[in-house]
Amino acid sequence: MLLLFYYFLITNIFGFIQIAYDKKQAIKEKRRISERRLLGVILLGGIIGSGLSMLIFRHKTAKSSYLLKYFGILLLQLLILYWLYKQ
Repeated sequence: MLLLFYYFLITNIFGFIQIAYDKKQAIKEKRRISERRLLGVILLGGIIGSGLSMLIFRHKTAKSSYLLKYFGILLLQLLILYWLYKQ
């Protein structure tokens, strides 16, 4: 269980840093991180860290296609947690 805790901790920290870095690159008009990669980290469990970073740095919050995918992943993860809990 401790290993799972550290996995999610590291994944969320990485997600937070990725969104922050992408925002910094957007401001500088330099090469950005792809949405696919950002969403991949979210899918792997970094949803809380990425979400906090999106709110703090106001990044990707106006792009409806990205938000739809973000909340789709959130819903999927909640359904999986519910299914695992009911087992």
